[in-house]
Amino acid sequence: MRRLGVWVVAVCVGFVRACVVVAATMVIPAVWAGAIALGIWWGAANPWSWVAPVVLVCVGTLGLSRPVCRTVRHLVARWTGTVIPSGYRQPGPVTRLSTGYWWNGFSYERTSRDAVIDQKLRLRWSDPANWRDLRFAAIVPVTAGVVAVIPLAGVVAAVLGFGRSGLGAHLVGALGMVVALATSPYAWRPVEPVAVRFLRASAAMALADRVDELTAQRADTTVAQAAEIRRIERDLHDGAQARLVALGLSLATAEKLMDTDPVRARALMREARVGATTSLTELRELVQGINPPVLNERGLIDAVRAFALDSPLEVAVGADIELRLDPPIESALYFGIAELVTNAVKHARASRARISIAFDGTGIVVEVEDDGRGGAGVRAGGGLAGLRRRLAVFDGTLEITSPAGGPTRVRMMVPCESS
Repeated sequence: MRRLGVWVVAVCVGFVRACVVVAATMVIPAVWAGAIALGIWWGAANPWSWVAPVVLVCVGTLGLSRPVCRTVRHLVARWTGTVIPSGYRQPGPVTRLSTGYWWNGFSYERTSRDAVIDQKLRLRWSDPANWRDLRFAAIVPVTAGVVAVIPLAGVVAAVLGFGRSGLGAHLVGALGMVVALATSPYAWRPVEPVAVRFLRASAAMALADRVDELTAQRADTTVAQAAEIRRIERDLHDGAQARLVALGLSLATAEKLMDTDPVRARALMREARVGATTSLTELRELVQGINPPVLNERGLIDAVRAFALDSPLEVAVGADIELRLDPPIESALYFGIAELVTNAVKHARASRARISIAFDGTGIVVEVEDDGRGGAGVRAGGGLAGLRRRLAVFDGTLEITSPAGGPTRVRMMVPCESS
């Protein structure tokens, strides 16, 4: 009975998915069929009847190709977990110049709205991905679309067969029902390999995206390095440098008073010793702001465990192996974990968190989960966007699952080798 129930569920789910695939992939052929019917209807009375169908086919195909591709990507990702990057060109920032005009990367406009509209239109029609979408819109109906139609055709045959009298009609109906039941669990599945084959970005597009990504990473790295240098300079100037200068003056004064006023000299030397201790503490704190000592000495896992002990959350740390990674990777993952836990405290109002660190054979995988209110997402200029860019420097990825109400799960993966 259990197997029968599983099979019934598979048939029902498969039939619904096949219907969805047909609706998504056959919309453009439906426009073509409508244009042909319109041309035939007008053909006898109007010698220019072919103009409207041609215009309808062109406009419909161009206008629907990208929505169809986005729908197929969404369905494949939701049903199979296979994420197919869109590869579309992304708009750059629109900036206002000192002249009052707005620059969108292509032209100058009087208002920001005009600049954004012009930018979207230029990107929409100059994007090389348009040709990929048009190719897919022409291929998917005769591949995945035709296969997905089989269960529907079986159901139609069954309805028509059983709706008529006669042994032959009933046999056709029974055959249609068998075809529908047998093919429903599988008829929607060809949409995944077809989409992966024809919707993924070409090598040239992937290379262009990678160049843009590396350019952005270089800019982010330059900005981060400059900010870190300014922070170190400011901390040294305002803290340790001032104390070291005062320490030098105290020692110079104590040296002069050593013969004439030894009591005062000893007091100054005691103050200098206190100042040296304070300066050493400030320097340690400054170094800790760059990398925690435990991270340098004992590695990522012990550093995360030490961080968890100081966290206001109840944090459980799990690691199935002891590993050491390259220092830059350990630093990026450590501060990524720290940022995620801090976000759970500040924004998600979580009370507990779980951190797991594992090596899957190809790279280090870190998962951070909290019981907060959820709703986290990558936003332009936000902390998670910056974390994704930092991981991308090492070809790492950041995946976020955070439905409203929680929980929030974040998965960081960096390809590397452990030692």
